[in-house]
Amino acid sequence: MGRVLVELFYDVVSPYSWLGFEVLCRYQHIWNIDLRFRPAFLGGIMQATGNKPPAMVPKRAEYLLKDIKRMGKYYQVPLTLSDDVFQRILANSTLGAMRFITAADMTQPKYLEPLSREFWLRFWSQHEDVSQAESILAVAEKAGLSSELTQKLLEMISSPAVKNRLKETTEEALKYGAFGMPAVVAHVDGKPHLFFGSDRLELLASIIGECVPNTTTK
Repeated sequence: MGRVLVELFYDVVSPYSWLGFEVLCRYQHIWNIDLRFRPAFLGGIMQATGNKPPAMVPKRAEYLLKDIKRMGKYYQVPLTLSDDVFQRILANSTLGAMRFITAADMTQPKYLEPLSREFWLRFWSQHEDVSQAESILAVAEKAGLSSELTQKLLEMISSPAVKNRLKETTEEALKYGAFGMPAVVAHVDGKPHLFFGSDRLELLASIIGECVPNTTTK
């Protein structure tokens, strides 16, 4: 089997997307895969599929709080939860952030990984806003983008090209069968295989003919 294309559809509002993102970033250097980041909009996927946020189901929300802490510790991803985590998720739309990331993907894809990571760090480690322009500026600076490039990407956010690209990527995830995030799609023998969540890595490995390493560290 040649190199396998693995697509990761994600939104920075999703903590499980961050876990899947970091682990696949580590495994891409071990597995025979081409990892492709696909920034999409979780709100669009939830609306199209009729899915509901975990907070809408009290017992599920209660479990999620414990599960995220366990997963973060296990995979050594600095995920921490504030007391008002669900209110913050509802109050912070990531549409602007995901359009900014999409603009970077269209013009300077080398920044896609550090930029996405800094958005997650800001929201899930530092518990700060990611929806306002000044927040996006702070994230871009930490990710190493120049002020000129950042300004260019900010201007692109409202362009039809960026809006359409994010919408098309979200629709592509839906066509693969996504109903939440992260959605991981492995292309094997001309067929797409969808995996939902960050805890299906053993199944993903078996499909692509790889093994899950014994280490969770970078």
